[in-house]
Amino acid sequence: MAGLERIIREHPVFVGLDEAFCRLVCGCAGNVRFQAGDYLFHEGEAADRLYLLRQGRVALGTTAPGRGATVFRTLDAGELVGLSWLVPPYRWAYDARALEPVRAIAMDAVCLRRKCEADHDLGYEVMKRVVPILIERLHGTQLQMLDVYGSPS
Repeated sequence: MAGLERIIREHPVFVGLDEAFCRLVCGCAGNVRFQAGDYLFHEGEAADRLYLLRQGRVALGTTAPGRGATVFRTLDAGELVGLSWLVPPYRWAYDARALEPVRAIAMDAVCLRRKCEADHDLGYEVMKRVVPILIERLHGTQLQMLDVYGSPS
């Protein structure tokens, strides 16, 4: 477990995390690997995990009627894959697919939510780390929409 704690503590999402909180978070975590083309999850499935990317790239995408599959974001090592685990109804709003071999830390979202609910200080710490990622991605989507649709005249 010491190696997993070090990896989580050094991951950009959790760098600087209090040692006691890190141990709690590590209790929900394990190493995973995906081959290029593997799906980490599919739109509509239960959002029961999140991934801290250690190596590789992951495409986030969705399928729109008449347009087929569309990639809207690519994530690299050091990033968090999956935000839907944090907000009810806990269903994935998009697909995540490995573009190349991926190594990641998978966290059991049910376990992490339960620990955050039991320890509100931990919950607040997790929120402080996840909400900025959510805001940054929302802003990125806004910029993509301006690029695709242009700004009104």
